[in-house]
Amino acid sequence: MREFFREIVHALEEGRPVELVSIAASDGSTPRGAGAMMAVFPGGGITGTIGGGNVEFECQRLAAELLERGGDALRQFRFTLGDAASLGMVCGGGVTVQFQYLPAGEQRIIAVLRDLIEADGGNRDTWLLRRIEGEQVTAMGLADRTGPRHLDILPEELELLCGNQAVFARKWLSIPVVKAGRTYLFGGGHVSQALGFRPVVYDDRPEFADPALFPKAEKTLCGDFARLSEQVTVTPEDYVVVMTPGHQADYEVLTQVLRSGAKYLGCIGSKRKLALCRERLLAAGFTDEEYARLHAPIGLAIGAQTPEEIAVSVAAEMIAVRAGLENGLRRPLG
Repeated sequence: MREFFREIVHALEEGRPVELVSIAASDGSTPRGAGAMMAVFPGGGITGTIGGGNVEFECQRLAAELLERGGDALRQFRFTLGDAASLGMVCGGGVTVQFQYLPAGEQRIIAVLRDLIEADGGNRDTWLLRRIEGEQVTAMGLADRTGPRHLDILPEELELLCGNQAVFARKWLSIPVVKAGRTYLFGGGHVSQALGFRPVVYDDRPEFADPALFPKAEKTLCGDFARLSEQVTVTPEDYVVVMTPGHQADYEVLTQVLRSGAKYLGCIGSKRKLALCRERLLAAGFTDEEYARLHAPIGLAIGAQTPEEIAVSVAAEMIAVRAGLENGLRRPLG
């Protein structure tokens, strides 16, 4: 989301207004759920998406009209399967879409957006909050675990609004824009280089712990796999991907992270390699329940072969965990 908000800030500071379009609520089968956002600029330029197709096209058209007159709006789009088919769509359902006019040069709004950009680099849960009365946005701010900023809101309302999903209730629209948690990549080989995200990369080989290989990494660290705590602290919000160059290094990393409570733990390797690693971990005092938290073999079973394909399967599995879908996607042990 950082680049999304940066584009908006850039336009506002250049003297161009922006229409911020957000899905406030959705039901049924829709391309994107509540919380999806796009920004429409004068002249028809856009960034972000609310799902494409006819609904997005109609929203772009309405956003352009609202930009002309400087207005907010709240609209509902609902399609039966028959309606959807007639429009060349396969989804049937409904969305409530909120349109917010952001005036050029409006410093109060720019301050909110800059704080959102900063929060994205600060690794803390953050929500974009807007109060909507009728069709008008009357307040805009953000909140993190320390409380709200740029607006006033009752504590009980804030508790209702700050969850894992977008919420549209009690005249408030809350969208989670930053989710806490770092991705730690232990091993900087080819799959790690293809994985993307904004990780902390750790390798014991200087040639692989090279920032040039990971231009988007938050950090690139070189150290002993047996002494992670000297440079790394894994928290329950974090994601851990183990892709070291050898069995012993995998084992050393796993002994230090299995009990970290990390949100996601994955280890690459063949079934035989992982079975041997499991035997060693059990012999070292770890339990089957602790080992069961490990996604091994790592990644969704999509037949991935190349480093890029394996990276896609791992990223998809991590996204599923973040969305709370992992129970339906886990492989059975064995």
